[in-house]
Amino acid sequence: MSFTPLADRAQDPDNALHPHTQKESRMSPVSAVPPADSAAALAHFSSLLSFETDCADVHAALESDDPHSVDFVLLDVRGPALFARGHVRGAVNLLHGKIVASKLAGYPPDTLFVTYCAGPHCNGATRAAIKLAELGRPVKVMIGGITGWLDEGFQLATGSEKMICNPAR
Repeated sequence: MSFTPLADRAQDPDNALHPHTQKESRMSPVSAVPPADSAAALAHFSSLLSFETDCADVHAALESDDPHSVDFVLLDVRGPALFARGHVRGAVNLLHGKIVASKLAGYPPDTLFVTYCAGPHCNGATRAAIKLAELGRPVKVMIGGITGWLDEGFQLATGSEKMICNPAR
């Protein structure tokens, strides 16, 4: 299917500005695949929140005066050098390739882990989430990672104060 530029559609007044009446050959790449029905969309988008959180929600929890607001362990799954250059304050650094049961033994089994990496161009947070799920641990991914954190205007901490898992937080 091809997309007909708006200038070309103007020569066809019956379809020019009415995308719902366009002929199939004039559908955009966006509408060429029909959207899911509302019930399926609701189920899909609702389920995403079981698997991910965003930078704003993590920031709000970390900055809250409520001592119960940080009910998760934030895992920066990048390498130690990147962690030292800048990370979310309060995060624990554990490279996704090093996630094993023994490194998590000090955390209760129901501890929620939230993973993040460099950003949307990096799949480290997803790889870490898979490993945590394989170990039977509750997990979410912080979408956006460091890139999203900075895009939101939040500051990074530097140094390596939490380079290893430490349940005593």
